[in-house]
Amino acid sequence: MKLSLVLPFLLLPAMSLGQNRPAIPGDLLDDEQFRSESGLNEFTVPSIAKIFDELEKVSPLTYQSEHLKNHERLPLDRSRLALRLGTLIADGFIAVQTGNSQDVEAISQHLSRYAKALGAGDRIKKHAAALLEHAKAKDLNKLKLALAATQRDVERELVGLRDPDLSHLISLGGWLQALDSAAQAVNQKFTPERAATLFREDIADYYAESLGSLHPTLSQQKHMVEMRELLHGLRTSMALEEEAKPTAKEVTEVTEISAKLIKIARN
Repeated sequence: MKLSLVLPFLLLPAMSLGQNRPAIPGDLLDDEQFRSESGLNEFTVPSIAKIFDELEKVSPLTYQSEHLKNHERLPLDRSRLALRLGTLIADGFIAVQTGNSQDVEAISQHLSRYAKALGAGDRIKKHAAALLEHAKAKDLNKLKLALAATQRDVERELVGLRDPDLSHLISLGGWLQALDSAAQAVNQKFTPERAATLFREDIADYYAESLGSLHPTLSQQKHMVEMRELLHGLRTSMALEEEAKPTAKEVTEVTEISAKLIKIARN
């Protein structure tokens, strides 16, 4: 029996698209042509592909595959499904970027299971073969396009299901996974120039406000309240004085908070 049928009480009431939403940082938006082709002109969230483009500047990133085994069991809560799906999309980027493309097959399988549990499984099937093909060829650019299309197709389905709030959580999960990897990388090899890429208080602020604008059925859940508080703390840690460069100590603070956030997202 489908998870969506077993747990009908977790389906959320419809909300007006874009109502009371904070502005998305411009460099995290897909180009207009992609949005038009995806049918998302009236509703969109930050692209995980664009997020990854930004954080990839601190390459080489860090990558551990151990946490993938935690995806064998699906969480019952739809908000946790969405967060985990976002972390998996980011994992796909990071796996190939760090030379671990052999993990993309498992990541693709998990993505299909999570999308199906959210009611968007049919749209993911067509991407699975492309993900594996590009991973095998170690073609990161084409993998980025395939993963971006995967994210947007899930969004389209969630909008159709009148459940668009979950798209924000998918995007958030992707950012947290990428941020955690990048922060660890900068901690291991610190330079002020590499560290500056991490210090995006506008992104932390966007996601903190996004969580507050979700339907109360979501925003008032314990893990959501905890994440929003951590995001506000992350924003504070990322705020730099004009023309100031981040220090190693400040990077450590960002890394510690991002580790707490990704732990919740993967739970």
